[in-house]
Amino acid sequence: MNYHGILAIYKFEMSRAFRTIGQSIASPVISTVLYFIVFGAAIGSRIEDIDGVSYGAFIVPGLIMLTVLGQSISNASFGIYFPRFTGTIYEILSAPISFFEVAIGYVGAAATKSLVVGIIVLMTAGFFVPLEIQHPVWMAFFLVMTCITFSLLGFIVGIWADGFEKLQLIPLLIITPLTFLGGSFYSIHMLPDFWQKISLLNPVVYLISGFRWSFYESSDVSLGVSVTMILVFLGICMALVAWIFKTGYRLKN
Repeated sequence: MNYHGILAIYKFEMSRAFRTIGQSIASPVISTVLYFIVFGAAIGSRIEDIDGVSYGAFIVPGLIMLTVLGQSISNASFGIYFPRFTGTIYEILSAPISFFEVAIGYVGAAATKSLVVGIIVLMTAGFFVPLEIQHPVWMAFFLVMTCITFSLLGFIVGIWADGFEKLQLIPLLIITPLTFLGGSFYSIHMLPDFWQKISLLNPVVYLISGFRWSFYESSDVSLGVSVTMILVFLGICMALVAWIFKTGYRLKN
């Protein structure tokens, strides 16, 4: 394992985040704070408790997931696309470092940045609503696994994209709608039976449900199903990344 190569890529990506700290960290945190102010304070006080949890506190896990999913994909996709755009990717591919190690460096940096944003949002939420994390270990598990999994997905998007506009295509047209419809601001049990069944086809439901369970022991699906789904999604993303490097898809031409 070429730890020096992995660390070099990781440090470079992290240094880029600190150079653009306003865009990388401050911007998503401010956006999430606005959600808390509007939905938590202004509207939340007029909505009844959900499963014994105040609405302002209920939406905290969903808002953290909304932020983390978007940041993971954006950080990873731009991180690998920019070297492709400038041509420096060929220097990396010709270096004595394996494809697996390249992926670890880029995905690790993207996941770290997303994790930092998620933790800051979590800490910020404590100033607006009373928080109670009943299972901190499970909370950390879901947060870390989500950062890694969707950073892998962002890595795939960054390799697939052949223009800057396509970097935002998947997050804006697929991930964001799935997150909003995945129970970020409501419990799917509040929906009619037909739409509850439709919602279960949304993979983000399982992420948000498991993450919310770690806070309040309130979930739309069982913990075991949530854990299984995120591990399955992680395996699919890892298999796709392995296939990309094995075939050289959009990397060697």
